[in-house]
Amino acid sequence: MFRKFTNGCVNLVQKYLPDPFLFAVILTIIVFMMGVFLTGQAPKDMVGHWSGSFWSLLQFSMQMALVLVTGHTLAQAPIIKKGLRGLASIPKTPGGAIFAVTLVALIASWVNWGFGLVIGALYARELAKKVKGVDYRLLIAAGYTGFVIWHAGFSGSIPLTLATATSNLADMTRGAVTDPIPTSDTIFALFNLVPVLILLVTLPFLNKAMHPKAEDVVTVNPELLEADEDQLAVTKENMTPAEKMENSPVLSLIIGIMGLVFIFKYFVDNGFSLNLNIVNFIFLFMGIILHWTPRKFLNAVATAAKGTGGIIIQFPFYAGIMGMMTGANSEGLSLAAMMSNSFVSISSTTTFPFFSFLSAGIVNFFVPSGGGQWAVQAPIMMPAGAELGVDAAKTAMAIAWGDAWTNMIQPFWALPALGIAGLGAKDIMGYCLVNLIYVGVVVSLCLLIL
Repeated sequence: MFRKFTNGCVNLVQKYLPDPFLFAVILTIIVFMMGVFLTGQAPKDMVGHWSGSFWSLLQFSMQMALVLVTGHTLAQAPIIKKGLRGLASIPKTPGGAIFAVTLVALIASWVNWGFGLVIGALYARELAKKVKGVDYRLLIAAGYTGFVIWHAGFSGSIPLTLATATSNLADMTRGAVTDPIPTSDTIFALFNLVPVLILLVTLPFLNKAMHPKAEDVVTVNPELLEADEDQLAVTKENMTPAEKMENSPVLSLIIGIMGLVFIFKYFVDNGFSLNLNIVNFIFLFMGIILHWTPRKFLNAVATAAKGTGGIIIQFPFYAGIMGMMTGANSEGLSLAAMMSNSFVSISSTTTFPFFSFLSAGIVNFFVPSGGGQWAVQAPIMMPAGAELGVDAAKTAMAIAWGDAWTNMIQPFWALPALGIAGLGAKDIMGYCLVNLIYVGVVVSLCLLIL
């Protein structure tokens, strides 16, 4: 029964899910039409909102691109890759491989979303080489599954934004939050850790149960997955002075030690308080050290940067969508306000976190960026939560969970993993749809009970 349901989800997605870029274009058109008909704004006004916001996320885009690049680069370090090969030799059955990659991806994504995306895909590739009869599509989907808890972890942009002392924190929450909220009240709060632990324990079994029958399995030739790591060999005798510097660990160690000193000083001064910049800093300098020489590090960066194409080209479109979602008519009414207020109007103190989660999941289809999601919903949900007496940290994390939740069927963030795997969004999103349903039930219950 469960396998039939899974197959139905896979077939549905295969037929109707467009390319991620087209998905963004279609969403742009839908939001444009909704703005015209639901808020009564003229087409020229909606175009104005769209174009005026199109480049508004450039700084955030750079931060997100660096999260991916630094995470990917660290994952390519020899010691990390060796660890992946060792882990890939442990599972002996298809079900065991699916279980293992799900667990590794979940843990890695909780540490850092870019690292988790890459580690999940790389580990899945290694498993595909070693484990016979494992479905390659489900293997990659399982690697992407870990992304569902990224917002609840160390690199979650919403809790890290709250933890960062900025002059506009009060403005973005319309006065609901005036002082930074430490990660001890968000990432490490009980209401956040409980669903994380539940998903860590149960999602590997769920993905394992989705493995197709032998006759329906789609495998991949292991030879096609062999990494193309041929590099131009330069002997020491033929090295120019510049090439000797590039292939010497001296400069990497000097700058790496400087980075480690700053990281140590940061935590001494700030405690275990994380934000996007310090997360990127840690992964950047760990990558520099573990790759040993500048040339190896730069080669890894060049490989990692290939996965940022989707972020670079699609973020402006989603920024434009965000502009249309938040662009208000003459009465001050916007699409985002309509969606969020509809949930606020039916909420109580107990149900508000749950409805914040649902509304964030819906808005995430149109603004699939943690920072963009926060910009859209924080001015509405945070003051509403304050009026109802809901803790600001819980409201914020409900929004964060909703953002991460529907990423399971929003192909935007799957692009890096798909690039590594050589698959399309249609190949994995059917399995991710099953995960979406399950995760929605788990998180909803936790937000209502805890």
